[in-house]
Amino acid sequence: MMPGSAPPPAAGSGMFVPTQTAGTVLCCMCGVSMQPNPANMCARCLRARVDITEGVPRHAAVVYCPDCTSYLQPPRSWLRAGPESPELLQILLRRLKHPLARLRVSLSGAEFVFSEPHSKRLRLKLRLRREVLNGIVLEQTHPVEFTVHDRLCDSCARAQANPDQWVAVVQLRQHVPHRRTFLYLEQLLIKHGQAALAIRVASAPGGLDFFFGSRSHAARLVDFLGTVAPIQTNTAKQLVSHDTKSFIYNYKYTFSVEICPICREDLIALSPKASRDLGGLGPLVLCIKVTNAIALLDPLTLRVHHLEEKKYRVYNFKAALTSKQLVEYMVLDIEQESPEITVDGSRYQLAYAQVARMSDFGKNDTVFTVRTHLGHLLSPGDLALGYDLYGANMNDDDMDKALLRQTLPEVILVKKSYEKRPRTRRWKLKRLPIEEDLGNKAKGEEDKRADEYSKFILELERDPEMRFNVNLYKDEDYRSEMASTIGDDVPTVPIEELIEDLSLGDDEEDEEEEDSAPAGMVE
Repeated sequence: MMPGSAPPPAAGSGMFVPTQTAGTVLCCMCGVSMQPNPANMCARCLRARVDITEGVPRHAAVVYCPDCTSYLQPPRSWLRAGPESPELLQILLRRLKHPLARLRVSLSGAEFVFSEPHSKRLRLKLRLRREVLNGIVLEQTHPVEFTVHDRLCDSCARAQANPDQWVAVVQLRQHVPHRRTFLYLEQLLIKHGQAALAIRVASAPGGLDFFFGSRSHAARLVDFLGTVAPIQTNTAKQLVSHDTKSFIYNYKYTFSVEICPICREDLIALSPKASRDLGGLGPLVLCIKVTNAIALLDPLTLRVHHLEEKKYRVYNFKAALTSKQLVEYMVLDIEQESPEITVDGSRYQLAYAQVARMSDFGKNDTVFTVRTHLGHLLSPGDLALGYDLYGANMNDDDMDKALLRQTLPEVILVKKSYEKRPRTRRWKLKRLPIEEDLGNKAKGEEDKRADEYSKFILELERDPEMRFNVNLYKDEDYRSEMASTIGDDVPTVPIEELIEDLSLGDDEEDEEEEDSAPAGMVE
């Protein structure tokens, strides 16, 4: 306040206080009252005389490969993108980059507008901005429609012309009588997109064959397999053709990948040398986890040892009993021996249990008292799966040596069993497009694979750690009233772990366009 000036009137003094209002002017074209701007024109008149979208194309074309779902990025690169994905939006906006730069129009926003999935049209709604008439900035929406032209990319065209025209193949094998490992690896490959570059995937005796159009793509798959499973790899190449003048050689590469034959829940009898080198582990151990190393658990002491693939090849032991030889038992009584502990991320508790084979009920009164690591899971009346060493007929040298060293338990329990009830599930899995050799398929192979797949589904429901590495998708056809009633203790998959399956055209968006006006006048 300046010296000598009067102080402002106090509130409630009764003096009149003028309020400040925004000044308005008349439009120089139509005379409408408006807020002043450098052009002295209202939004309607300015829009009628200036069109910032003039020269911006409303129609364009994009090339799409239907086999590998990739789009052509001129001049020769192909980029993979899903429907209405950020990657696809970036590809389409690149087609409009030069026209917008030539017209000095900036892009302030872009979004997809719904179009039918089979219409071969992609529609965008752009929001453009440009400075006009004495510094006035106009914003205006502009629709662009892209016509999708189908054309095979170079690698897919070669594969269609000759399916055997591959450059590298990965022959993945495991010498076990089941396909549990390949069902799990299939989900890992889908989640991480490692098999997306394969020209085709073919079923083979004992495994799968992945054909690639580039050696680097096959090598990438082999590197990924080495991080998720203990493997042994051999490589070979065969000369196809060469040019003596330019010294250009064309080869076909073969990667032979063998997965360790030890699987989860296998019972292993360690040799005296292996048991001694592993710190007195065993001699009977269970395989509880298989990653790039094998996790072996002594069920009587809760000791765990991780065996890498190179060290496994030194001992090269086999599974004495596999999961196909599990026997179902009824738990009659159980007594905890020690408190519950966590070993290698999993919970265990030593306990003594009295069990009887389900097949013996009504025939004899044979009861076994065993020591188990499942004391935290089992209660009297529960069912459990285990290995019957009392009546098993095994032809294993290491098992015979173990019998000479000490008295082995009559039963080794492996996991809790749940009552089998048919029910529908609210989730589903994606599968790889595997080519089956129908001519060489054995009789009953289809039923065997269906049974293995159903057991794999049950294993996913039971093991949360296993589900963590797999993508489970919501089944849109699931109806809760069709699901049968199951017990409270039967494991199920929480709905929070499910992923929405991407589908185009589920919800139709509104196509309202906003009127263009000077910046500061548009909401």
